[in-house]
Amino acid sequence: MTDLSGRVAVVTGGSRGIGRAIVEELARCGARVAVVATTQAGADAAAHAASAAGGEAAGFAADVRDPARATAVIDEVQQRWGRLDVLVNNAGITRDNLLMRMADEDIVDVLDVDLKAALFWCRAAARPLVKARGGSIVNVSSIVGLIGNAGQSNYAAAKAGLFGLTRSLAKELGGRGVRVNAVAPGYIQTDMTSGLPAEVRDASLRKIPLGRLGEGADVARAVRWLVSDEAAYVTGITLVVDGGMSL
Repeated sequence: MTDLSGRVAVVTGGSRGIGRAIVEELARCGARVAVVATTQAGADAAAHAASAAGGEAAGFAADVRDPARATAVIDEVQQRWGRLDVLVNNAGITRDNLLMRMADEDIVDVLDVDLKAALFWCRAAARPLVKARGGSIVNVSSIVGLIGNAGQSNYAAAKAGLFGLTRSLAKELGGRGVRVNAVAPGYIQTDMTSGLPAEVRDASLRKIPLGRLGEGADVARAVRWLVSDEAAYVTGITLVVDGGMSL
């Protein structure tokens, strides 16, 4: 198993779904994990699960859209554990509809949470990572950002924006030993996808060469590899975790 002992990671959107799986995977490998969620109760529950998995964890309530709160949480994490090694930008929402019917707030909210928030958290984490001359950022995007999807133009635009953020920041921070990568999950079984109609699920499954839907653990293992020393010469990439769905 990858050894992340002594590393300190911040995971946004860490209370459930893919984020929760990432939190538990990093903790299982020995990392100390700061779980960022909308509510303190949600953050604390995920932190408790991470501690049970073998790592030390703490919960932090935050509206990820608030740049001041991003800076405050990063500062609190450093004060608590003395360092920062990893940031995983996982927070995300969907507000699906055809663009011609999409409400203004559905465009703004998705762009704010799925893209602008990642910029704020990357900015807040960049200074301590650069100062330490090492560390890793992983932005959780989606294959929808690669291939598009009808009814998700707002989500696709936000997730595609993360690819540009990842590549640009990799160039900015690489000289200081900081790596920046992205993962693009496909159809992963989470609370976000559980409400989709059965026909949508079945149609998606038929497009996946590996013949199964993904699980949070599939994405979590990819993130674990990207933040580990095993990926020490990997930066600016997008690792697609979709069972071949986007082929």
